[in-house]
Amino acid sequence: MAVAMMVDALLGWPAALFARIGHPVTWIGRLISRLDRDWNRSGDTPLIRRLAGLAAALLVIGICVGAGWIVQGLLPSGWSSILFVGLLAWPMVALRSLYDHVDAVAAPLQADDIDAARLAVAQIVGRDPATLDEAGIARAAIESLAENASDGIVAPMFWGALLGLPGIFGYKAINTLDSMIGHRSERHLRFGWAAARIDDVANFIPARLTGCLFVLVSSRVTKALSCMVRDATRHRSVNAGWPEAAMAGALGVRLSGPRSYHGHVIAEPWLNETARDPQAADLRQGLRLYVRAMLVLGGLLITLALA
Repeated sequence: MAVAMMVDALLGWPAALFARIGHPVTWIGRLISRLDRDWNRSGDTPLIRRLAGLAAALLVIGICVGAGWIVQGLLPSGWSSILFVGLLAWPMVALRSLYDHVDAVAAPLQADDIDAARLAVAQIVGRDPATLDEAGIARAAIESLAENASDGIVAPMFWGALLGLPGIFGYKAINTLDSMIGHRSERHLRFGWAAARIDDVANFIPARLTGCLFVLVSSRVTKALSCMVRDATRHRSVNAGWPEAAMAGALGVRLSGPRSYHGHVIAEPWLNETARDPQAADLRQGLRLYVRAMLVLGGLLITLALA
């Protein structure tokens, strides 16, 4: 898993490679889309749609876990296996991609180009970008950075370190299922119910580990820890509140709060409510905190490997 992190930090997922073969997540996504189209029928009863969604989720996860198990079983033993597993796990890590996407928001925001920053933040969050001022853009990007550090790096590394390729492939299937069908839209409220619950379970430990990593590398350890412990459970998500609250305390800003989706304002509670609103400089500081946390994670993986 440390090899996968190092390769992704250096290369990301090259655009030329994506143009040629796509990406494993897009392959999983095509399977999920096909099952959603064929099995999620509006005329079925709520129970049937829940059972169909459960069957779809188990099928996708089973295929990915099985593929990882078969491939890992075919690899040679010894040090060469570490290299091969690392290279095969590499596409499942979003280390470089997450940094690049958030940096693409930070750069125009620091240059006071609000329109460009809105376009960039719209690539990583679902809220209405036209309603966001500087603080709203910075807040949205920081929240995305904190949550996706868990979903995109810590969680796949956790399951990969625990179970190898079956673990990291299976987790990526779970995460992709949740992002595609695990939301509360009319179409997916029942069909995606199982996917969302499975994702909650898979991310339970990694989300809390991510929060602890942010606390550990913060220059405001006590405040980051107290904010995480106090406010994490106020978040609408059982998991996302932990890294977001830790990030809010570490940066000394408030996150979450009311936001607009498709013209509707959703009243969410604040994390670190009495703190100030974030600005462009805080987003840049958040990226530095993220880099330090990922370096510590890589160091922990190497330490575990050599223990």
